[in-house]
Amino acid sequence: MFAARLNITLKSHCHYGWVMAFLAFLTTVFSSTALTTPSIILLSIAEHHGWKISDVSKALALMFVVLAMMAPFGSALMLRIGVIKVVILSGVLMVSGLIITIFASEKWHLLVGIGALLGTASGILGLGLSATIAIRWFEEKRGLVVGILTSAFAAGQLIFVPFIGWLTTIADWRFAILPATMGSITCVILFFCFGKNWPADLGLKPYGALRIFTPPQNTLDNPFKNSFNKLTDALFHPGFWILAITFFICGLTSNGLVTQHFIPFCSDNNVGIIAASSYLALMGVFNFLGTTGSGWLSDRFDNFNLLATYYGFRGLSLLYLPYSSFDALSLSIWALFFGLDFIATVPPTVKLSGKFFGPVDGPIIFGWIFAFHQLGAAVAAFGAGVSRDILLTYNPAFFSAGVVSILATILIIVFKHIRRDTFGNNNTTVTRVNS
Repeated sequence: MFAARLNITLKSHCHYGWVMAFLAFLTTVFSSTALTTPSIILLSIAEHHGWKISDVSKALALMFVVLAMMAPFGSALMLRIGVIKVVILSGVLMVSGLIITIFASEKWHLLVGIGALLGTASGILGLGLSATIAIRWFEEKRGLVVGILTSAFAAGQLIFVPFIGWLTTIADWRFAILPATMGSITCVILFFCFGKNWPADLGLKPYGALRIFTPPQNTLDNPFKNSFNKLTDALFHPGFWILAITFFICGLTSNGLVTQHFIPFCSDNNVGIIAASSYLALMGVFNFLGTTGSGWLSDRFDNFNLLATYYGFRGLSLLYLPYSSFDALSLSIWALFFGLDFIATVPPTVKLSGKFFGPVDGPIIFGWIFAFHQLGAAVAAFGAGVSRDILLTYNPAFFSAGVVSILATILIIVFKHIRRDTFGNNNTTVTRVNS
């Protein structure tokens, strides 16, 4: 609505791609806040209704399953109806899901509010929004932009997790939905007023590009059919599988386990909700630095080496946590090391996806890779809750997560050497998926 006018005002000072990046950053902040909110009030919901932790974690697991099912179609949907409409749809679903969650009186209400609505809202947006904005609007500094946008997940933790934890302590736990609800409504309004789908809509070249990129003319294709067609091609690309498998492990060890179960784990070790939320926020500080730095590094260094390093450090930090003393020093040390690579894996993964599959297909294929991430998160969200109820401790869940993170490092190193031995030391891809 006002994008053209703002572009004229900023033209001599700033490329409009940075405005789109800011809008995507803000939207991701509140999407992250909405996804984290159920984990913060998990204990409150269970205690209020007299349910078990696993009763609530089922809804969290369903949220990640639905998210995984919708993620492959988010970028294709953006290609079909536009980024702005997808953001508006996501905001409406997100607010509806949060409202249903706090008024739930039956277990299946949580499956609808948290599982179906929040899962769908986050799925059609997810990391696909960051990948789409970065790939469409930036030719140069793409990795840095992905890092900045991905760090928005950390910013949501840093800014709002302690505040939400404080709200659940000094007021009714139902007030926890206010930050995500109000923020989502704000983002919908901003995207409606200032958002654009392509740089060409403003007569602009992508940042750092030599020419204006003409958007594809087949945007009327069914987004679901289009996404499945791209997946069919990608299945024959070995790079797809290494990214998908390792991103599954990423989701299992981050969003599914730590984001959803760190606070209950701390509670088992006599660490209160406000203190535990503060450590998540501290992790968010280092997460912000680590993910932004990862974007900068991914523009300059081998992305396979970066991924192998990130998963290795993650594995060591997860193996350390169950055997720490859970005092301020040990939890701060853990927050530092785990925070630095919590989602630092995203920029190299997006870069490799764009490199393998191109500027049009790259975001769509990354949606499928992100689906594997969320399936991993679903496994951990549900499995850790069940493990805790049966074994009365989270230790085996966190230890197992550390082991599979080390496995991801090994897989990446082996794949890199096989690829180098087969195709030589060059930057060509194994297969090029046609746009």
